[in-house]
Amino acid sequence: MKVHWTQNALDHLVNIYEHIALNSLLYAKGMVDKLTRHSEQISDYPFSGRKVQQYDAKDVREIIEAPYRIIYRVKQDQIDIIAVVHCARLLPDDPVQEDFH
Repeated sequence: MKVHWTQNALDHLVNIYEHIALNSLLYAKGMVDKLTRHSEQISDYPFSGRKVQQYDAKDVREIIEAPYRIIYRVKQDQIDIIAVVHCARLLPDDPVQEDFH
């Protein structure tokens, strides 16, 4: 199944890279590579991620790549990665709102 990275999720990746790169360009690249590599797993096994506890929706899932959560929604024709957030952050009430920060 096709995996689509939303602009919001891409912005999160850029922010993660820039934050880590302040200390190590190598580690920043490695973390972003690890996070984006999960697209393959999600594509092959859309429901392999666990349901997000904060949402009562079986189509909203997450994969953990510590210390980050890759949050995605499984649709009929594609998978939308909607956010990549630090595990310590609180999630918004609505998982598909545009400003998922």
